[in-house]
Formats: sequence, structure tokens, C-alpha cells
Amino acid sequence: MDDKFNTIAGWVLFGGVVALGLSSISSRVISSHAPETEGYVIQAAEEEGGAEGPTLAALLATADPAAGEKIFAKCTACHTINQGGANGIGPNLYATMGEEIGHGKAGFAFSSALADHGGTWTFENMDAWLASPKAFAPGTKMSFAGLSKPEDRANILAYLNAQGSNLPLPTPEAPADDEAADGLVDTAAEPAVSATPGGADAADGETQTPVAEEGTAVAQ
Repeated sequence: MDDKFNTIAGWVLFGGVVALGLSSISSRVISSHAPETEGYVIQAAEEEGGAEGPTLAALLATADPAAGEKIFAKCTACHTINQGGANGIGPNLYATMGEEIGHGKAGFAFSSALADHGGTWTFENMDAWLASPKAFAPGTKMSFAGLSKPEDRANILAYLNAQGSNLPLPTPEAPADDEAADGLVDTAAEPAVSATPGGADAADGETQTPVAEEGTAVAQ
């Protein structure tokens, strides 16, 4: 019985030694054949910072009230915009630009989200409201999802402003100095032209006659 156990134990030990040896040999072989440069390396592309679009002032400078009126047609189910128009699901919007946010409009029942917001309907505030009413005034009863295109919002702002408000449009910012400098031509490095015929080569009373280059007239 002891001999059989010793035999089995010996074979088990031998198998472990062989396995360990093979593992060591295979790791050396694999490491010796490893490529200098690993292939198929997948890296996530870094998100490039998108260039900022035109400012609201720049968009308003070229906005089209007629295009804004067409977009506003979607709003007429809830709003009127004519002078003295009745409130509906939403308030009448005549002369809204410049008014206090969430107040007036013949006693329209604004939600507390707007009534407590504060401020007036500036172009910036109205632009933010049109982009996302729920983000501008969390808890608002307005179910409109918003307009994602800045150009569409600018067109509606121009239309709203023309309906009894007529606020002065914000002035677009002037281009940065470095951008304006791109169009300038550096003339400082231009070589100076000698006013004396012959320049420094004329000396000791000798008068040199200037020679006209091809295609150049020289006044004598």
C-alpha cells in the first residue's frame, strides 16, 4: 500500500516539475518573438472642441422676421400676437420683448416658475427660453420642447421684437485685434529707395545716369 502511494506521489511530483518547466520555456519563447511595436492598438479619438458658432448679436443682425413669422405659426395654437389679442392657453405675446418675465398680460395666470424668475424678456433671456423652456424655468407649465437651431430662434426673436416692442438690437462684437491684423501688410521691411540718382555709388562730383530697368520709365 505504501509503495503504491509513493509511486503515485512520485508521478504527481514529476508531472508538476514537467509542467513548471514547460511553462517557463513557453514564456521565454513567446517573449523572444514579441513584436517591437504592438499592433491593433485602439485609442478613443479625443473630442475636438467644436468651434463656437456666431453670437446671438451676430445672428440677430442678419435675422429674417418673415422667416420667424413662419416658424411662429407653430405657436398660434396657444398664443395670439396681435395688439389687444386675447390670452389663450398661453398669453398674448404682443410687445413681449422688454416686458417683465411672468407678469402682466391682462392677468394671465403664469406658473410660479416664471412669475418668480425675475428679470425682463431681453434677447438673451428669450433666446434661452426658446431653446428650452424647462431649462430656463424648471417647473414651467410650458410644454414646448424648444428650438435647437440658433438661427431659427434669432428669426423668431426678430419677429417678436417687430410686434410692438422694437427694442434696439445688440451690437455685434468687433473682431479681435489679432484677427484684424491678419489682413494688414507689413511694409516695414520694404527696402528704402534712394532719392539720389546713383545712390552711394555717386562720389567725388561724378554724376551717374540712372539706368531704367526693362519696362520702367525714368524721368530725367
